[in-house]
Amino acid sequence: VIWAERQTPRRRVKRAAYNDPLWPKMWYINDLHEVDRKPSMNILAVWGQGVTGRGVVTAVLDDGIDLTHPDLVKNYDPQASYDVNGRDFDPSFRETGGNRNRHGTRCAGLIAASSNNSMCIPGVAFGAQIGAIRMLDGQVTDAVEATALAYRPQHVDVYSASWGPSDDGRTVEGPGYLVLKALRDGAERGRQGRGSIFVWASGNGGSAGDNCNTDGYANSIFTLTVGSVSEFGVSPWYSETCPCILAVTYSSGNPHRERSVATTDLHGSCTDAHTGTSASAPIAAGIIALALSVNPRLGWRDVQHLTVRAANPSPFLKSVDWRQNGAGRNASHRFGFGLFDAARMVALARRWALVGPQQRCRVGEDAVRDLAAVEENAKAEVRLVADCVNLRHLEHVQAVRHPPGELQIWLQSPAGTVSQLLTRRPRDQQ
Repeated sequence: VIWAERQTPRRRVKRAAYNDPLWPKMWYINDLHEVDRKPSMNILAVWGQGVTGRGVVTAVLDDGIDLTHPDLVKNYDPQASYDVNGRDFDPSFRETGGNRNRHGTRCAGLIAASSNNSMCIPGVAFGAQIGAIRMLDGQVTDAVEATALAYRPQHVDVYSASWGPSDDGRTVEGPGYLVLKALRDGAERGRQGRGSIFVWASGNGGSAGDNCNTDGYANSIFTLTVGSVSEFGVSPWYSETCPCILAVTYSSGNPHRERSVATTDLHGSCTDAHTGTSASAPIAAGIIALALSVNPRLGWRDVQHLTVRAANPSPFLKSVDWRQNGAGRNASHRFGFGLFDAARMVALARRWALVGPQQRCRVGEDAVRDLAAVEENAKAEVRLVADCVNLRHLEHVQAVRHPPGELQIWLQSPAGTVSQLLTRRPRDQQ
C-alpha cells in the first residue's frame, strides 16, 4: 500500500446558479436543493445542455406588456407584436387603477425573461424572442381574437393564450367563424407549412364546477391545452377537468400552504404571486420553445405527440381517474398524460421522425339519430363506425354537442379507453 486515507463525503453544488433575485423562489425550476424533492420538469437539465430557446419566436396574446421592463427588453421582438385593441404597433399595457393589465407582462416573463441580469427571473426559454399581441384590453370580438391568432404566422412559432370564455360553470362557448379559420389556417399553413403552435390554458373554474369540455378554445384540436398541478402534486382548487388537457406544469395551489409562481410585473417590478393555469400555459410554451430550438422542423402535431410521450404521469398515479389507453399510456382528465418534462421532450425532439399527413374521418348523423328518443336519466349506447380505411392511430375526436346539462357523453375506444366528452355541471340549469 503506497497511500491510504479515510474518505469522507463532500458536498458539491452544480454551477447552475443565477443572479436573478427571484431565482431562489423559482421552486418549480430551481429544484436541485429542495428539501422535499418533488418530481422535476427538468428545465435546468436542458439549460445545462446549452438549450435556451434561441431562434424561436413566441408571442403572448393578452392585455399588453411592459415594453420597458429590463427583464423583457432584451428578448422583445417588435416584429412579433401588435396592438389589436388600438390598431397600432405599440402593445404596451394601459395604465389602470389596481394594475389590472399586468397579466400579459407576467405571462411574457415566464416564457422569455432574460437570465443572469440581476432582474426578476430567467424565463423558461430565456434565449427565445418574445412578442406581445394586445387584444384583451378592449372589446373582444371574433375579429379581434382572429387577428391576434393570425398575426404574422410565418414569423411567430408559438402563441401563448391564458384566457378563454367565462369560468363560471354555466358558460358553453367556443370560437367564432373567424377564429376557427385562424386556428385551422395557422395549423395548416403557419411556420412555412409546419403549423403554428397554439398553447392554451385549460381554465380556472374548478371552484365553480366548470369543465374545460365546454370551452371550445381549449377543446380545439389545433390548440395544445395545459393544466396545472400544485407543488404538493395535487390538482389545485381552481383546476378544471377534461380529456383535452394534454399535460400539466407546476403552478400555484392552496394560497395558505403552497407557493405560487415568480415572474415579471408592471413598472419594472417582480412578483412571486402569479397563479393558476395562466402561469401553466406560458411555462409550457417556454418548454415547447426549447424543443423547437433543437428541431425547428417539428410540426404542430409533432409537438402534441412529443408532449404526450415526454409527460411524466408517475407522480400523480394515486389520483382516482387514471386509466391506461390502447397505446399503453396512462391518461387522466385532471393531469392529461402527466407533468411536462423538458429534458425528455428535448431529447425526443432531437431524434424525432415527423408524423405523416393527417386524415379526417366523419361519422354521419344517421349513426346517432335513434338517440333522439332517449328518456331523461336514461342511458343509450351507440356504435360509431368512421369512414376511414387503413386507420392505425387516433389523435383527436370531436363531437358536436347537445345543449349543456341535458346530455352527458362518454366515448369508449376499441381498446376500452373511456373519455368523457361532455359533462353535466352543477350550474348548467341555473
